Amino acid sequence: MLSLIGLLGALVALIWLTLRGFNLFISAPLCALLVALTSHTAIFPITSEVNFIDAYMGGFASFVKAWFLMFLLGSLFGKLMEECGAADAVARWIVSKLGMQYAVLAVVVACAVLTYGGVSVFIVAFSVYPMALSLFKDANLPRRFIPATLAFGSVTFTMTSAGSPEIQNWIPIQYLGTSPYAAWQESLVIAIVMAVLGYVLLNWMIKRAKANGEHFEVRDDDPESTNRALPHPLTGLLPLFVVLGLSYYFHDLLKQSALIVALLGGVLSLLVINWRYFSRLHHAVGYASTGALVAIGNTAAVVGFGSVAKLTPAFQDAVSVMITMPGHELVGAAIAVSVIAGLTGSASGGQAIALPLVAPHYLDAGVSPEQLHRIVAISSGALDTLPHNGYVVTTIRAICNEKHETAYWPLALLTVVVPLLGLLLILGLFILF
Repeated sequence: MLSLIGLLGALVALIWLTLRGFNLFISAPLCALLVALTSHTAIFPITSEVNFIDAYMGGFASFVKAWFLMFLLGSLFGKLMEECGAADAVARWIVSKLGMQYAVLAVVVACAVLTYGGVSVFIVAFSVYPMALSLFKDANLPRRFIPATLAFGSVTFTMTSAGSPEIQNWIPIQYLGTSPYAAWQESLVIAIVMAVLGYVLLNWMIKRAKANGEHFEVRDDDPESTNRALPHPLTGLLPLFVVLGLSYYFHDLLKQSALIVALLGGVLSLLVINWRYFSRLHHAVGYASTGALVAIGNTAAVVGFGSVAKLTPAFQDAVSVMITMPGHELVGAAIAVSVIAGLTGSASGGQAIALPLVAPHYLDAGVSPEQLHRIVAISSGALDTLPHNGYVVTTIRAICNEKHETAYWPLALLTVVVPLLGLLLILGLFILF
């Protein structure tokens, strides 16, 4: 009981502190320490037993090891797009062709194409943000909705859909023996419903904010607005297609490491194509490097919390309760994966913990592997985006430089509520038909 109280109390505290804007390098390990203390976990690595420091730093270091080069190259790619004027050029071209009213749609589509093309959701935010900033500025839209727009195009109707190369759609394959296209007909219906519903809600929120007097606010650290000559819009689109193409081509061979090749290709193509448009290249590289360190550090701090939480008796008991719930098997799987993803703050983490336990149990009960695959994928992408989620923290704070208290709630409506509605709909399709 004490372990459960500590786990839930620490999770609530971490969410509250994150919403209040506290530094995650302090709040995340402190909340993780509370989890360890209430679970009677050793603090120091004096013996070979499991301990807080090894668990927290193990999770922290493993995330940095796995993702640092991608964060660095992604940050560099986005900053170079901004510095050479390519992002502004693409934004103005889109507005001139589609009109100001489709600025939000352009950002969503750009994120969706990159995500479905195999670029990690973290890197999509880095890559598209400069263009989104320019579009929101030109259309005079409140910038606090940029994180929600980026997240909607990245982690909702594309990330967990059939055929998506994102890991949230691939992890179930090894446990269920399915393919990335499992239950593609139902998945297509859900993706369309989520895309339409989310886009309508996003536009409604933005229009309501504008009616209340909100508008785009320029900040001191924004790119300087000058009358300098901008490159051709194609010089901004071509590097994006280089990233997309290389990621798709090398995905099966290199898996996650394909992003290193893809982003490096994007950075080099940007430099070659737009070399004469760079005026402060040294400054841009330094800013991007610092931004990458802050972004990956914030995310790794939360990953460390999840690593400690997974070791507690309360977490293990919660997992056991989730996977043995009475009722329809697909409903039980959906609840189990959703709750575990929420506790760990990770869609992929929720799947990796739940599937080894859920898959054999439900497959033996005669559940369709294809249906279970799609339920697990979609349910992992709902409660995972609570305030302490690594992607949420990185996108809101490190990339968009916004505050949780103003930027998170629109994002939550699109990445928590909409996917939950999509999950209920696909459960209905599977159970009734």
